[in-house]
Amino acid sequence: MPSDKVKMLFEKKTKSIVKVLEDKEDINKYERDEIINAIILGDALKILKKLPPKIFDMVFIDPPYFLQLPKKTLRRWKVKTVVEGVYDDWDKFSSFEEYDNFIQSLLLEIKRVMKDNATVWVIATYHSIFRIGKIMQDLGFWILNDVIWVKTNPMPNWLGVRFTNATETLIWAVKDKSVKNYTFNREYAKEFGMGKVGSNVWVLPICSGRERLKDEKGKKVHSTQKPIELLKRVILTSTKEGDLILDPLAGVGTTGYVAHALNRNFVMIEKNPEYVKWIQKRFEKPLNLRGKL
Repeated sequence: MPSDKVKMLFEKKTKSIVKVLEDKEDINKYERDEIINAIILGDALKILKKLPPKIFDMVFIDPPYFLQLPKKTLRRWKVKTVVEGVYDDWDKFSSFEEYDNFIQSLLLEIKRVMKDNATVWVIATYHSIFRIGKIMQDLGFWILNDVIWVKTNPMPNWLGVRFTNATETLIWAVKDKSVKNYTFNREYAKEFGMGKVGSNVWVLPICSGRERLKDEKGKKVHSTQKPIELLKRVILTSTKEGDLILDPLAGVGTTGYVAHALNRNFVMIEKNPEYVKWIQKRFEKPLNLRGKL
């Protein structure tokens, strides 16, 4: 019999293997078996405290960037359509202090649920990656690499007052300096990096075209949806088949979607019900990456 904690939120039947758990105040803890290949709907900081310790082989975190963008209308030069920036509520914080406290609280719980030899990836732009890196080091994480994602189709430089921002940075780390025997698949690293040495530079486009999720009005479902290719590289270089991967801020679920296609298990946490619906829609159409490796 399935756990009584499981509530299928949407009546539509799908071919998906993904299940949805709705977190509630009266749930004190989750068992490992019930959360495998599940989306947990709720607040990540609350849910992480309920997860068993040391169960994840890898964690991927795509946190709010705290872009602090002024609300202004930008139009494309030729077609004059409006540019959709990142003005979502989830990216708004009252101060750097509030943002730093959120990141620290998140990382403390992440560290607790990581296996001793697990690795963690965190992606961000220049707006916040340096703050995140400092917090990680202050908490004892040992940074293995930064990986630079060079975007082949970055957002154009509309105002022309600074360099075009064509990169994002991923920090790859372990729990502390003493960690050994973490997973690193060198052959994949050599395939994805520049040249033959497995360098820490990945050149690939941002999510666009048919891969970009859009609603019935043609509007982006998620303003910072990550490309499948990016998560494929993260997962193949730092996990093994059968590993358990956590994404605590899942958005529209690219991490779990790619993990499943690569024979890994996953747990995703997301508090926006609309994003969870879209994750379920994605799993109705299984992703075939085997022929692309």
